[in-house]
Parts: sequence; structure tokens; C-alpha cells
Amino acid sequence: MNYYEQIKGLFISNEVYKKVKDYSKNKSDVETYYNVGKLIIDAQGGETRAKYGAKLIKEYSKRLIVELNDKKYSYRNLMNMRKFYLVFKDEKVNAMRSQLSWSHYRELLSIKNVQEIEYYIRLAIDNNLGYRELGKRIKSNEYQRLPKNTRNKSIEKSELSVVSFIKNPIIIKNGYGYEFISEKILKELVLEGIEAFLGELGSDFAFIKSEYPIKLGDRYNYIDLLLYNIKYKCYVVIEFKITELKKEHVGQIQIYMNYIDKNIKTIKENKTVGIIICKRDNKYVIEFCSDDRIIAREYVLV
Repeated sequence: MNYYEQIKGLFISNEVYKKVKDYSKNKSDVETYYNVGKLIIDAQGGETRAKYGAKLIKEYSKRLIVELNDKKYSYRNLMNMRKFYLVFKDEKVNAMRSQLSWSHYRELLSIKNVQEIEYYIRLAIDNNLGYRELGKRIKSNEYQRLPKNTRNKSIEKSELSVVSFIKNPIIIKNGYGYEFISEKILKELVLEGIEAFLGELGSDFAFIKSEYPIKLGDRYNYIDLLLYNIKYKCYVVIEFKITELKKEHVGQIQIYMNYIDKNIKTIKENKTVGIIICKRDNKYVIEFCSDDRIIAREYVLV
């Protein structure tokens, strides 16, 4: 069997198809490269012979570049196609999605964990992410920063809550290179990169106001950040602390949450959630907190 000619034929057919039906060229690329990956494996004599088949792939690459006059058939790209087949032939990984391009799938090839691959596929599709943005999210170890119970369970909509996808630690961009910061500076950094910060919390968060004023008795207090989650129909109170989490922080945010519930929330909305973003978590403070609407997350400046 002439595997090389079959591979060459697939590439030629793909290019012709894309010229005729430009609207589905992403799907054509993905299917072609998957089938090429399978043929490469077969030509090498099986999955376990990759080490011995590297010379064969280099030979194929050189011939394809010359005969098809296109450098995209490089040794590296052919190796990616081989790996693509090995990853996505696994029945544990959902079928390839037409919404994703070959460039998206290349970003996923470095991941070994099946659940992690599934997470990033859903993330890209649900948020309409380009492959560059997807690559950034992967490099930030977003999946690894999710709560363990979110990672370990099958993620069905019925099991999710407003805090399910809040990362830990939360990454905050420090474009000025501050080594020591105050709470004021921390809030300023968050506001400057508010879009990225909301992404660290998950999806469907909307910004309402920073330093949101509330009147307790005859004195005004100010909530560091007030957000609203559209999907879960609830307000989200955020407080920033540059120290380790303390029990008084929990008491403070609980008062703010209760105020929002009593004075701002409507009967059609869910109870307010509180997030304390601190330099270091203290698991015992949260463990013995009677209000499970309050969570703590550490922050990291990058």
C-alpha cells in the first residue's frame, strides 16, 4: 500500500474542496489532518513505532513541500497531525467539533488529560475564543486553577453554581511591576484589566461599580467591587485584602452581602455571593464560616 500517495491525495483533495466550499474549510482541514494522522501511523507500522518512523515522516515532508509547493507540510506539522489522530481517536474525547479550526486543535495537543481537553473545547466554543486566546488560557493553567470539585465531577449545567469556575489563584496583571502594593493599588490594577479579571471569575459576570456606597446607620461604607452574574441572577460582592484571610474579613463581607440582599436584590433574584480575594487563604476561617455563599481566593500578580 502506497501510504505517501494516499496522504498526498488527501492534501490535494482538501485544497480543492476549500476553494469550492470556502465556508466549511475549517471542517475540511480538521477531517483531512485527522485522516492523514491515521495514515502516518499505519505507514509507520503502528503507534509504538513513532521513534523508528521519524525518518519516514521527514521523507514525506520533503516530498510534499516540493511536489505540492507548500511549506505547511513541514515535518513538525505532519507530527502534529499524527499526534492529533492519537489524541482524538480516544472514545473518551468527544467527537471533533466543527466550530474549532485546526489552529485551535494544535493548541490542545500539549494536553494529556482527557477532561482538561474537554474543558478547553467547551471553553472555546461557549466563549467563541480565537485560537490565540485559547492558547493564552491554556498557558495560564486555567483548568488546573479550577476548584477540585469542578474538575473532578462531570460538568453538567445542573451541578454548576456561580462560583464553580472561579480560579485559584486569580491572576492579576501587574503592568507596572509593583513589588509591594496597597489595597488601593490592587483595586486599581484590577480595574485597569477588568475584562481579564472577569474572565478569571468565569462567565456572565457584569461590572456594576467599584467603591459601591452603602449606608449603615449614619455612616457610609464602600464595597470594593460590585458585580452581577447574569446567568445565575445574583449580585456578587468582592473585597480585596493584601494580607492573609482573617475572620473579620468574613464578617465585613457578610454585612455587605446582607445589605445588598435587603436593599437592592429583588424577589426574583438569588441571594448575593461574596468573594474575598486575599494574599493568602486560611482554610480554617472559611471552613468554620456558617455562610456557604462566601468563598476566598488567593491572588497572584504577574
